Amino acid sequence: MSTILIVEDEEDLLDLLEYHLEKDGHECICCLDTPNVISILEEENVSLIIMDRNLPSGEGSLFIKELRKSGHNTPVMYLSAKDSPQNILEGFDRGGDDYITKPFNIEELKARVRAVLKRVDKSSDVLKFRDILYEAKTKSVKIENIDVNLTALERNLMLEFLKNPNILLTRETLLQNVWGDSYEKQSKTVNVAVKRLKEKIDPDGKKKYIKTVRGEGYMLC
Repeated sequence: MSTILIVEDEEDLLDLLEYHLEKDGHECICCLDTPNVISILEEENVSLIIMDRNLPSGEGSLFIKELRKSGHNTPVMYLSAKDSPQNILEGFDRGGDDYITKPFNIEELKARVRAVLKRVDKSSDVLKFRDILYEAKTKSVKIENIDVNLTALERNLMLEFLKNPNILLTRETLLQNVWGDSYEKQSKTVNVAVKRLKEKIDPDGKKKYIKTVRGEGYMLC
């Protein structure tokens, strides 16, 4: 299931988009403006942003331009009444991946959403949580844009946490999803691996990315 963040200040339109996209199998997070967007992107694994351009706090494409500068690469589809060729080119120049003009056909929008998500699935996706960045194409993990040297196992463990932010992952879940059929499937293996991972991504112990839930498992938070 893909998570789509919709930023649209017309409540009726926001409700319409949420209804049809969730009916199409997506999970939606809805915002009437941009102030909470960055915190949502840091806390949730968002696959696509649908962004209006005329918003109370300012121009949506300028917000996306600044978002791109800060390192967020989540695909963006503009949904805007600004429909001149110059407006559309401007939207792409400011970090857009697709552009739909209002008024629009809901079936076309759903098809375009599916197309963007399909491209993302086939391309090298990027996962971001707080200041941790994972690039699937290079299989690299960066914190504050500095590479973290992880083993293949530690990288797969980090990826499992990044795919499930703010969700409690039991040791059994981690064993199944990270170790698979490995002969090392035992709880103490998970404990040691998570401990090593925590030491590498948070050597000073100040950021506390991974929380231990006693008797249960671990959570990226």
